[in-house]
Amino acid sequence: MNTADLGLPVDVPSTALFTDQYELTMLRAALKAGTAGRRSVFEVFTRRLPDGRRYGVVAGTGRVLDAVENFRFDTGVLRFLRERGIVDEETLDWLAQYRFSGDIWGYPEGEVYFPGSPIMRVEGTFGECVLLETVILSILNHDSAIAAAASRMSSAAGDRPLIEMGARRTHELAAVAAARSAYVGGFATTSDLAAGFRYNIPTVGTSAHAFTLLHDNERDAFRAQVDALGRGTTLLVDTYDVAEAVRTAVEITGPELGAVRIDSGDLLLVAHRVRQQLDELGATDTKIVVTSDLDEYAIASLAAAPVDAYGVGTQLVTGSGHPTASMVYKLVARAESGDADAPLVPVAKKSTGGKTSIGGRKWAARRLDADGFAEAEVVGTGPVPAGLADRQLLVELVKGGEVVAREPLDVVRDRHAAARANLPLSATQLSRGEPVIPTEYVHGGSGS
Repeated sequence: MNTADLGLPVDVPSTALFTDQYELTMLRAALKAGTAGRRSVFEVFTRRLPDGRRYGVVAGTGRVLDAVENFRFDTGVLRFLRERGIVDEETLDWLAQYRFSGDIWGYPEGEVYFPGSPIMRVEGTFGECVLLETVILSILNHDSAIAAAASRMSSAAGDRPLIEMGARRTHELAAVAAARSAYVGGFATTSDLAAGFRYNIPTVGTSAHAFTLLHDNERDAFRAQVDALGRGTTLLVDTYDVAEAVRTAVEITGPELGAVRIDSGDLLLVAHRVRQQLDELGATDTKIVVTSDLDEYAIASLAAAPVDAYGVGTQLVTGSGHPTASMVYKLVARAESGDADAPLVPVAKKSTGGKTSIGGRKWAARRLDADGFAEAEVVGTGPVPAGLADRQLLVELVKGGEVVAREPLDVVRDRHAAARANLPLSATQLSRGEPVIPTEYVHGGSGS
């Protein structure tokens, strides 16, 4: 990965084995049948949003681009496949030369989506596209789930900043991706240094209860922290008695104390008491940060409390009850033959049980109402109606195997804020409901 373009210091390793075995066995069979080179179109979409969610958030696109660039079968990987007998020598020879040379289109990262939205479209030969299914879904399903939870939380928080602090509640690598997705969804900072290092996300952190318990008394702990970090630090005040801790903190720092953090108890009640106490002690500019198993509902319940920032961990990195976006990667069109000029024909799964799909290479556009707010997600095949031509959602991400749309994370974060603001106001309601706008289908033309 050429991370130097964004000034990022960490490269991504080979992603070739971030896949399911059947991707390789399908390739092996297609090579033997002579169909691996047929031009094909795969699309990523979800049939439904998680229960009660009003919109989804596209996140992980930048990581997908990195994964596609680094999908390489080096000597060690090929040796593993040979020793396990997973594929034959013909397939190994094909894999040794693998470089994705097709095109990828998709919703720009940070955009919102709805059931049926063609979030990503991968075009190329069957062989080169089918291998990417698992890694693309792995990234998009995880990151989009986290970003959706983050978006709901940031909406509930309003202008108050959110701190991502869930690294200890998930896999160490998932924690980095979660911090990135949280930033896309509206979080301001992360406690995870790996995320700050890799993606240039602002990082924060001061102390835990262990630091207070290390010292003979709370005063000594506070004094040590202030001596090291300055009066603008954040002191954790709920190890013992909150009122006594606040009093001690202000005695040590004076009114210049940066913030206090509350990590337990009835946060609404305690926040009001602490704010009153700080004001009475003259620390009127000292901020109050609350943590302790927050989710979007808890954040919303604290809207009237004198809270200045929220720290969120477990509920964020687990998608606040929905750890996956349930996206799928389906073949929707393929060439009639292996001829390079053979026309595309739509294909679709027709089985029962709610797992059907709609064939054809699709476009998507968002129709606006008279006030300029989104009123429908329009998905279609064939020509794009003139009235929607300038409202199309898919952008080119990879052209001829080369990434053409890598962008800074701040751009993605701003895009999400704008996309969410363009939805009807009910999108931000936390009560259960259907998607905030409907998906409409327009059929026409062929798979091409």
